Amino acid sequence: MPRSSAYQRAVAEQRAPARENHAGKLNLIEIVRLATLAASSHNSQPWLFRLEESGISILPDFSRRCPVVDPDDGHLFKSLGCAAENAVHAAAAQGHAAEVTFESSTQGVHLSFHRSKAIRASELFPAIPQRQCTKLPYDGRKLDDADRAALEKAAIGKGVRMVLIDDAPTRETIIDYVRQGNRAQLCDPAFRKELVSWLRFNDVSAIRSGDGLSARSSGQPSLPDWLARPILRFVLTGESQARTDERNIRSAPLIALFIAEREEPASWVETGRVYERFALQATALGIRSAFINQPIEVRDLRPQLNALLGLRTEAALLMLRVGHGPQAPFSLRRPVEQVILKPEAVA
Repeated sequence: MPRSSAYQRAVAEQRAPARENHAGKLNLIEIVRLATLAASSHNSQPWLFRLEESGISILPDFSRRCPVVDPDDGHLFKSLGCAAENAVHAAAAQGHAAEVTFESSTQGVHLSFHRSKAIRASELFPAIPQRQCTKLPYDGRKLDDADRAALEKAAIGKGVRMVLIDDAPTRETIIDYVRQGNRAQLCDPAFRKELVSWLRFNDVSAIRSGDGLSARSSGQPSLPDWLARPILRFVLTGESQARTDERNIRSAPLIALFIAEREEPASWVETGRVYERFALQATALGIRSAFINQPIEVRDLRPQLNALLGLRTEAALLMLRVGHGPQAPFSLRRPVEQVILKPEAVA
């Protein structure tokens, strides 16, 4: 089978359309499949799922953490929240409501399900397999008022809020912060080493690992590993990435920021849930988004970004560009059986 066909087949299997099922018993495997289509830093997929009689626990997989870009594991816990939000919508499509709690003892997210005749699939449910972080340039078209209102409605959480930025002076300052962030990160050998470890330069590497940042989904040419790695130091620089991100931000009419009252695991999880709900709503509306988190990840830039936004006790935890654009090739996920804990592992 040609490599491109193998990749497309893997995508088709992993991102099969989400279907409603009110037959009775929960299909926990299907809920896990849809949960794993959530966002994660570097597509690291830092989660493990423990199946229970009436629920699921989503536990952090610290073996897949990114300690350089995410030293406090904030992105990791946001990813758990993203997966939990997908699971909530997946359970609703099977006629079950979900109660979500953060458990400090396990540092995981527990979802308990109960059947309810009043629960039906939301309009966001079909968007789960289609959601992606679209890293291509957008077309610059403004969002209409109804779409903006729908996004704002979706992005409401407990102690977490979202703001949309479209004024020119603030956007220009954010572009400058992203530029500074790219320079700082890509001049750091530890950051580069960590980033490169998650890059998948061709379909074979992407299919083999089932994770990471594939060249295909980033709009980059496919290259054999032996060729890509030596030339990367010449083409992946702070200046080149700054130019790419500036172009991409200018192609988007809006910047979205997710702001939380607290910086701790439970709040990070809630931020992930709010982001994922926003991303699913955007997907349902045909709107694209992509992270531009450099000013949040570079510690020296965080206070400047928060000051720009007028934040005193709150903090910006995620930032994206938002607009209309083409769909990019999808990233891959690990097989469901690799992320489900076996009973003996949790006995």
